[in-house]
Order: sequence, then C-alpha cells, then structure tokens
Amino acid sequence: MLAHQAGAETGVLCFTDGQAAHFRGEVTGDAELGAQRREEMAAACAVLDVTRFEVLHFPDGALAEQDWAAMVGAAVRYIREWRPHVVLTFGGDGGVNLHRDHAVISSVTTLAFHWAGRPEMFPSEGTPWWPQKLYQISTPFISVRDRPELAESAATTPWSLTLKLGPLGNRKLEAFGKHASQHGVLQRVGDQVKQAMQIERYLLVARRGQTSVTADEGIFAGIDNRES
Repeated sequence: MLAHQAGAETGVLCFTDGQAAHFRGEVTGDAELGAQRREEMAAACAVLDVTRFEVLHFPDGALAEQDWAAMVGAAVRYIREWRPHVVLTFGGDGGVNLHRDHAVISSVTTLAFHWAGRPEMFPSEGTPWWPQKLYQISTPFISVRDRPELAESAATTPWSLTLKLGPLGNRKLEAFGKHASQHGVLQRVGDQVKQAMQIERYLLVARRGQTSVTADEGIFAGIDNRES
C-alpha cells in the first residue's frame, strides 16, 4: 500500500496455492481449496493495490523436497519479467508460523535475487535484470499450532527498518479477512495480528554497492530509478 502511494508498481509471487493447509473452512477437496485460495489471493491483492500477482503450481507443504534449481529458476524468471528494484521475502525463520515452505522460499528468493542479473545463470529464463535491494520480513510474533514452546525458543529474523503504517493497518486487516478459508488462523492469532497491523519490520539483506544496514533510510532509499 505504501509502495502504491509512492507510485511504485508491486507484484506478489506465490509458489503454492495452499492445498495442504490445516484450516480449510468449508472446503473438503484439495483442488477445491486451491481454487478458493487463488480467488482469495486475488481479492486480497485488490484491497492492497497490488499491481500483479501470480500463483505457481509447486506442491504445498512439500517445497523442501522439490528441485531447488527449478524453484530458483522460476523466481529468476519472474524477477527478469517484472524487473523489480526491491525484492521482499520471508525471513529464514519461516515467518509467524515458522513454516517450512516459507523458510524454503526465503532461501530460493535470496538466490534468485543474486543470480537474476547474471546472464550465465538460467540463461533460458529471460533477459538478465539486477534488482537493487533485498529485504526479509521480521515476524512480529511466533504462533505455531500445538507448539507453544517455540514462541520462546525459536530464533527469529531481526530488523533494520521499521515502517509505521498508521491507518493503512486497517487495510491490511481487511485483506487478511479476504482469506475466508483461513479464518481459523485468524481466530487463533487474531489479537496478535491486530496489534501487529500498524508496524512492519524488515531486515536489509542485500543492497547494491558497499553499505551498512544502519544507513538504510527506507525501502526505496538509494534506488536508481533510471533503470526501468
């Protein structure tokens, strides 16, 4: 939303459609759930003013067992096609629920960020493009189903940048509400989510040139917009 207000185009790439989710609403079949989750994603992206989104067909809940080159190649392809200046991904911890798939995507995206500009890497996946900054999301809390001890013992991603969303936090909550099949999740962590809506925290993981994370003044700070 802040990116949209700043005039930036945004894109969201999902590798799975959520067919392995524990919370399924009234849906029983995997394919039906996947189709519903895609519709929910479209509705949430509309609320958040996301320019474009894509949901791929990698198997939900099993990314750690997939061909890593295929996943990195897919991420490289979309970076080269969408040509972002800034890339955001999960922290290596796996996010709020320490999800294995989220942790895998963190590693996949990090590799794709560094390789998308190199023509010798995945030469069949489009014209090379160098994104300029990579951030990982710092989770505001930990909540893993039936594993409350992890909230105290798991190491999480620190942050170097804080964004205060103000009234836009309510838009995020509205977008969460579009995921009807995930209402069980919101019931479990609803109070924590509401408290976390006003602030986002990110770790600057990579940036073109030599720099310190403490010198970062914003997601789009230092971006060379002449590259487009």
